[in-house]
Amino acid sequence: MTDRTPRRAGPAALPTPRGPLSTTVLDHLHHPEAPHPLPDTATTTADPYGEDLHLALYTCYELHYRGFPGIDPDLEWNPALLRLRAALEDRFLTALRMDAPAHKTLSDALEDLLVEPVDTPGAPTATGASHFLRDEGTPEHLREYAAHRSLYHLKEADPHAWVLPRLWGRPKAAMAAVEFDEYGGGRPDRVHAQLFADLMTDLGLDTTYGHYLDDTCAEMLANVNLMSLFGLHRGLRGALVGHFADVEITSSPGSRRLAEAMRRAGAGPAARFFYDEHVEADAVHEQIVRRDVIGGLLEQEPELEDDITFGIDATEYLEGRFGDRLLAAWRAGRSSLRTPLPPAEVPVPRSSARQDM
Repeated sequence: MTDRTPRRAGPAALPTPRGPLSTTVLDHLHHPEAPHPLPDTATTTADPYGEDLHLALYTCYELHYRGFPGIDPDLEWNPALLRLRAALEDRFLTALRMDAPAHKTLSDALEDLLVEPVDTPGAPTATGASHFLRDEGTPEHLREYAAHRSLYHLKEADPHAWVLPRLWGRPKAAMAAVEFDEYGGGRPDRVHAQLFADLMTDLGLDTTYGHYLDDTCAEMLANVNLMSLFGLHRGLRGALVGHFADVEITSSPGSRRLAEAMRRAGAGPAARFFYDEHVEADAVHEQIVRRDVIGGLLEQEPELEDDITFGIDATEYLEGRFGDRLLAAWRAGRSSLRTPLPPAEVPVPRSSARQDM
């Protein structure tokens, strides 16, 4: 039986640097009183989707969430770190605006999110990561997927909460209603971050907040960084709403496939429940977000339509990159993580899964 006792989720351990940008950020956290200059071209030539830039950016953003053990909380607003973060953000945003395929209108972007490929298990058109996991995924593939996603799901809904003070009236009320569900409707054992920790327990993973930061890839870090970037800038509030709409609209069908994947692989009840819960909840959330969050915001600020569309386009682009990373590794028979996971300590309870099919 899975232990569903709410866990204490403290700060994450500091990561290992992956290049000059992340080294500079970490050096500054350890020794903020000393100068840590970057080479003049460090940010302008860095890969905008690369390991070094996104670990540096993630580390800067984490100061606005739970921070790091032994690191002064006041560094959240350290001017030198904020200047570096701004340069990293500019590099990332500029690349996204150039590279993400752009829809001409918001209506087109939303309509495309509602289109699912012909979804026959094993069909050639079923090419996404959730399709692979449903049709071919092993318990180890599912464990890897959960380890990657833990960088977001253990703080699920937190990046989107930044937008609440920037909304008012109808979109604010609707956004708050959806976030209330994400936070368990007032029940700590139903907070979605807690439900994901329960899923990780069923899969034999470490539920410590940020535990897999060193193991996950730039493509996953970029996805989480996008939410923080949009959330921490009032001028990007429309883009954050677009991101949120993308997540809620695409979540229900994807979660259904992942719930089936968990059952087929014999995962425990908490692992199955997390995605079952999202199938139902996000189908409702989709309607609220489209009608009241987006609709209400556009009634108040119609000039944000392009930003909302950009939020959707950028999200789809980065999720596509992440999915491609996973599938390339798995189809080549190798781990998608930078460091492969150790074997699960608890055997997968296949008999209980078969009874649920």
